[in-house]
Amino acid sequence: MVRMRRIFFWLFGLGLLVFMSCNKGDDPIDDQKDIVLEAIDSYRPTYHLTPPHGWQSDPTGMVYYNGRFHICYIHNPSAPVHGGNQHWRKEASSDLMYWEDQGVILEPDDLGRISSGSAVVDKENTSGLKSEENDGDVMVIMYTSNAGSIQQQSLAFSNDGGDTWTKYAQNPVLSLGRTGAFRDPKLMWYEPRQRWIQSVAAGDRIKIYSSENLIDWVFESDFGPDVEAVDGVWECPDLFYIQAEDGVGKWVMIVSHGGNIDGGINGGSSTQYYIGDFDGYTFTPEHNDILWLDFGIDNYAGVTWSGVPEEDGRRIHIGWMGNWYYASSIPENGWRGTMTFPREVSLRKFSDRYLLAFNPVSELEDHLGRQEVYEETSGSISIEGSEIIKTGSYRIKTILNLGNILSMSLKLGNESERLTLQYDKSSEQFILRRSASGVTDFNELFIRDIKAPYKVIDQNLPIEILVDKTSIEVFINNGEKVMTASFFPRYKYNSLHITSSGGDESSGFIQYIQIDEILGV
Repeated sequence: MVRMRRIFFWLFGLGLLVFMSCNKGDDPIDDQKDIVLEAIDSYRPTYHLTPPHGWQSDPTGMVYYNGRFHICYIHNPSAPVHGGNQHWRKEASSDLMYWEDQGVILEPDDLGRISSGSAVVDKENTSGLKSEENDGDVMVIMYTSNAGSIQQQSLAFSNDGGDTWTKYAQNPVLSLGRTGAFRDPKLMWYEPRQRWIQSVAAGDRIKIYSSENLIDWVFESDFGPDVEAVDGVWECPDLFYIQAEDGVGKWVMIVSHGGNIDGGINGGSSTQYYIGDFDGYTFTPEHNDILWLDFGIDNYAGVTWSGVPEEDGRRIHIGWMGNWYYASSIPENGWRGTMTFPREVSLRKFSDRYLLAFNPVSELEDHLGRQEVYEETSGSISIEGSEIIKTGSYRIKTILNLGNILSMSLKLGNESERLTLQYDKSSEQFILRRSASGVTDFNELFIRDIKAPYKVIDQNLPIEILVDKTSIEVFINNGEKVMTASFFPRYKYNSLHITSSGGDESSGFIQYIQIDEILGV
């Protein structure tokens, strides 16, 4: 039996190699032995959240309670495709790195499939849903019941810390009484009015409601559509207050947009945000231009955790690492869907205005393995055969002096595939190029250049890059600009090359490079 099993896996691996060779595209594959697809789950990330099987999309029901970060996501347990069989699957973590799968908690019912929503801890039991046996707090979920063109808001609650959930018997609790987009409720507690606030996406606007008990809701105002925004349906709102280090506080409204193939910042779905003020009734933006949460093409439907303790003090964001134009077409082995790495949100002043910045959560530092450090001051550096890069799960930290050069190129890859991050000073933009990164032939949008405008002010520019098997997240200038993208190499990457042009090679272009292995479960 053991021998037969070995023969089976040998034949499976040989067949997979032949399949990849027949679908490798135009790039010639040299005599390369390190094949990334060594097993079914070889595309599965090491430190990003993925489903055990089936389909994963929007993060939802995110709340902190009793020392753990709880998160749900839209899940199709039947197949790795988006469809009508939408459930909520739940996971929990104490460190935002290692996630415990807790299974499906919400299933479709006679009100329809389960769409996105949010969760809160009802500490004062305003909802009256706390049981006598519960010696803690009741947790409440609000989600969209989606029956065809009828979208309504429903409740579920937990009296055992989020392990089991019960749907409210009088669902739905909020309905427009008509067809049309009305989904993705995001809850928050507004202390000055002693009210719960709910933001709901409704086509080309966000509707804001208030409630004393999470059950009976009063309409307060619309945000939009008379603001600058890309074309497309508004989705997954998030309204919250945040303070900068200098004590200045702002209200933020995040809105995802399901745009057309030429919409967004680089095509397809994308996420904008607005900075302004909220008085408990109306959100008023203070700007008219479009602000992008992420300039990459694979960060969508992201929202922040509720209930994070004041002593922690962080606003933490996570998104779905996908784009609706090709999410159902990417390579799969019984599952599809990945979350971005959790990010700390900060409010920072850039020139004369306050904007959001995003950086990997600090918990990452506790999960690092081997490290390679290179100090270099010339105009280029080549790192070949890196064992850390070959793992596919690592972090790159560097500081580049862009003051005396015209362009920069950072390439990750192998003998035949490459993923490139460039900076061009003449056009003042970063460009992430994945057209030769591996498997790319499933959608035309996937091979387009991904661009982020950036004007260099401080010559020494810190860049942090997270790579995890099939994803890259680039944090420029401590999170001032972020670029997130997926990629699907056929073979393990093993090299890093950084070059510059149009400058003095003795100018100290590369301050240093640090490569850290990131450990998984």
